[in-house]
Amino acid sequence: MKCSAISRVAIPTLVSLLFLALAAVADDRGEGPLDPSQPQGTTVNDIIQKFAAKEKEFKLAREQYTYTQDVTIKASNDAAGEGSFRQVTDVLFDDHGHRLEQVKFAPQSSLDSAGIIMTQADFDDIRNRLPFVLTTDDIGKYQILYVGKQREDELGTYVFDVAPKEIVHGERYFQGRIWVDDHDFQIVKTYGETVPQVHNSKHPDKENLSPKFTTWREQIDGRYWFPTYTRADDTLQFAQGPVRMRYIVKYENYKRYGAKSRITYDGQELSKGEESQPQQPNGAGSTAPKQ
Repeated sequence: MKCSAISRVAIPTLVSLLFLALAAVADDRGEGPLDPSQPQGTTVNDIIQKFAAKEKEFKLAREQYTYTQDVTIKASNDAAGEGSFRQVTDVLFDDHGHRLEQVKFAPQSSLDSAGIIMTQADFDDIRNRLPFVLTTDDIGKYQILYVGKQREDELGTYVFDVAPKEIVHGERYFQGRIWVDDHDFQIVKTYGETVPQVHNSKHPDKENLSPKFTTWREQIDGRYWFPTYTRADDTLQFAQGPVRMRYIVKYENYKRYGAKSRITYDGQELSKGEESQPQQPNGAGSTAPKQ
């Protein structure tokens, strides 16, 4: 987000994640107490390798699904006022099996009424960082610190704090906490923010800040933990003054495109003609908050 009206960029460390861990307590809905003991019968590195491999399978599988992404953003600024942004997009395949995005509802944004401008980085974050995936291709870019074990609703999870090892110019990263299901070894919840957060008091037009967010996943087709709900409510400290940002992002109506798809799960190819099961409601196989 830019405040209408690259600079000082700090490279995050896992120590800096302490504030995220503390802040997560306020958004723990359904979490049990954190058990900091080491995992039994396995090693932390084995857990990381297993969930990174499963996350790669999940990422490939999600690319073979159609779904609807519904984004609502609200901004409020005591000095400027309030504004909102709404966009509903269908993620589909054309007749040749090529993936495409079709915007079906997008009223004119009024975020500028709150002094906010959506940047391309914001749209990229909504598409790629809010539904964060940490695969075997990406774990080398991150410091991954085991925090402990914790119940997440009815699930047993391993908890990790994650931060980029370094910031490469032009790249965006996730920094925060992830909860990994101890049975399926897939991420079921994330809490954190996109970095770098760019501050520039001398040139406010070059600032680019984004809110801390929580993304929940649900089990789809009894196999994959897909993101279904993201929420953010954070006050961004722009040089020109604080702005409260609220996000709601829903990922709905997942259906597998089976005509020409090839999806593997646990190393086995699934039937190409297999029909997708209805998306499960919040409850069993879900970490998402009840709406």
